[in-house]
Amino acid sequence: MSLTTHCSNCSLHPLCLPLSLKTSEMDKLDAIIRRGRPIKKGELLFAQGEPFDSVFAVRTGTVKTYTLTQEGDEQITGFHLASELVGLDAYDSPVYPASARALETTNVCEIPVDRLDALSGQLPELRRQLLRLMGRELREDQQMMLLLSKKSAEERIASFLLNLAARFRRRGYSGTQFRLTMARSDIANYLGMAVETVSRVFTRFQRQGILADSSSARDIEIVDLTALTQMASLADCERLELGISA
Repeated sequence: MSLTTHCSNCSLHPLCLPLSLKTSEMDKLDAIIRRGRPIKKGELLFAQGEPFDSVFAVRTGTVKTYTLTQEGDEQITGFHLASELVGLDAYDSPVYPASARALETTNVCEIPVDRLDALSGQLPELRRQLLRLMGRELREDQQMMLLLSKKSAEERIASFLLNLAARFRRRGYSGTQFRLTMARSDIANYLGMAVETVSRVFTRFQRQGILADSSSARDIEIVDLTALTQMASLADCERLELGISA
């Protein structure tokens, strides 16, 4: 995707902030967006404790968000794919409550918060979309709390893979074959598991024919979507959210 891409001709705009905006309204949003150089793998988008001045829409690549404990340990709070916004959780704070780091070469649209606030006051659809996105973040936080408190290792991995599959599918990519941009250690951190446990569950899924064998730990092919869904023990509302029939 070219760095000169604008909201009106960006293939991701049906999933991003400009959803439901008219062309003239998208032009107003375009006018406040900053598009800079690509962010290299490992570079910070922003750091925990820095002043909250912008939210970022991922155009290409993947970003992980994480917090640091008082002991300096990292706790991953999310993985953000193309079209997803990073930094919304800072809206009730003068500083970013988490850090954001690129997992691969990543392009973002930077949106200054003061200008976004002013524009959302002029454009009701933009304000509604911001509220939708914030509501989705709250819902995902609740689902993660349930995942970590109630589910087994197999259920956690299955739910994680199904969530990624649904997000790739919404972007027009395959929902059964994709490449993980995060390391097994990141997945383990995010799901509250040991790395060895994550590796064992992936191997078990391959032996059971749920996932295809692969020479690369990051290449995923879901062979038996029904079995993976059953393994995840999803509630009806979760199935609906992921677009999976009961």
